[in-house]
Amino acid sequence: MIRFRPPHRALLAAALGLALSAGAAAAADGFDLKHMTPQQKADFGRAVRAYLFEHPEVLVEAIDKLQARQAEAQAADDAALIKANAKAIFDDPTSWVGGNPDGDVTLVEFMDYRCGYCRKALPDITRLLKADGKVRFIVKELPILTPDSVVGARYALAVRQVAGDAAYAKAHDALMVLTGPINDAALTRLSGKIGVDFDAVKTAMAGPEVAHILARNSALADRLQINGTPTFVLGDQLLRGYVPYAQLRGLIAQTRREDG
Repeated sequence: MIRFRPPHRALLAAALGLALSAGAAAAADGFDLKHMTPQQKADFGRAVRAYLFEHPEVLVEAIDKLQARQAEAQAADDAALIKANAKAIFDDPTSWVGGNPDGDVTLVEFMDYRCGYCRKALPDITRLLKADGKVRFIVKELPILTPDSVVGARYALAVRQVAGDAAYAKAHDALMVLTGPINDAALTRLSGKIGVDFDAVKTAMAGPEVAHILARNSALADRLQINGTPTFVLGDQLLRGYVPYAQLRGLIAQTRREDG
């Protein structure tokens, strides 16, 4: 017995059309649905229905084929979007760069400090950068979930503006594990732990440079059709959602082979 999760109605309808696409080929031999009588169409419909009930695997195969086609089309669209926005993705001086700045593979993460899956990804990214010394890692703040997301992103960017890249890295990691609200009290304590002047950082948080970076990141995400975090850019691929460590390693190895 074939068991599968019931697909979305639109997908099922499309797959059914794909399953019946043989009719188009049959038309070349004189079979044409458009010229059937109402009775012939009714008989044909009953025959198709009976066949699919007897052979449901045909519909499952059609759904798999449709999903594969959709995935291929999405991958092609993603590659074109990345190519059109490559400079903003990979060479934006306002984005923090970690790992090996001269690495042979660049991994970009669009993230939100209140995103549970971004938090889940943090130890995987840390492990990856330690295990592979040739990965260039770029962070792009995309605060889309809560008001605290915006506060956290503004703080991290302001820390970089005031105290530099090393301080930013500490702030980024600390914000990713911070529990409770991201407010002045929490950020004052955090600033003490990482050794930055919170008054100076707070001033920068409200400044035009931080606002400009967030606006640019948001506009770039819109152009790339990114609507969730984390989203990773690797080579010509957009990886939407959490990607486990082993899968990341495999994708990076694949990217190196393709680039080599």
